[in-house]
Amino acid sequence: MTDDSSAPAGVRVPDSRLAREATELVRDSTDELIYHHSRRVYFFGSLQGARQKLSFDPELLYVAAMFHDLGLNEPFHASGRRFEVDSADEARRFLEAHQVPQDGVRRVWTAIALHTTPGIPAYMEPEVALVTAGVEYDVLGIGYHDLDAADRAAVVAVHPRPDFKKRILAAFTEGVRPKPQTTFGNVKADVLAHYVPGFERGDFVRTILDSPWAE
Repeated sequence: MTDDSSAPAGVRVPDSRLAREATELVRDSTDELIYHHSRRVYFFGSLQGARQKLSFDPELLYVAAMFHDLGLNEPFHASGRRFEVDSADEARRFLEAHQVPQDGVRRVWTAIALHTTPGIPAYMEPEVALVTAGVEYDVLGIGYHDLDAADRAAVVAVHPRPDFKKRILAAFTEGVRPKPQTTFGNVKADVLAHYVPGFERGDFVRTILDSPWAE
């Protein structure tokens, strides 16, 4: 178990039962790749929040970051839902079991559900915006130079990312391959187009033109 008493780049994980149990659940239900990525999302999101002078709830941000990719796991491969929704639903069940107020549950659910939908989260509540900011920083390198290099190195020292680009793409592929219909209109279509032979994208224009409407 990673020592949560440490504070890479000056960011601490909330010292609460909720945060501890979220950590344990994610450690028990996913692999090192997703665990370390999820922790980095929290740290990078927190650093971006501080840089932007946003007021956010660290506990809600932490839970959202930790749960955001759980829907990629094998138990959800046959759900028929976008993995983001499966992840968000797991977080909601966890938070409601801990009697977190509904506004907090809603923020976490929304943050997770929208974390691969660019252009919208930045205009929503800070927790929603910062989960996406953390994901975009860690996966896409968006805003890479916004954060101090020493802070970035401190986070990666605690939560390393060996061969992360290829491994996260493999995780996306395996998590979404069984339900290709869920990629319509979102970035996971790019993943399957690269890595799944025979995959055919949904076409928004053809969907309109081929609808049952006569005009």
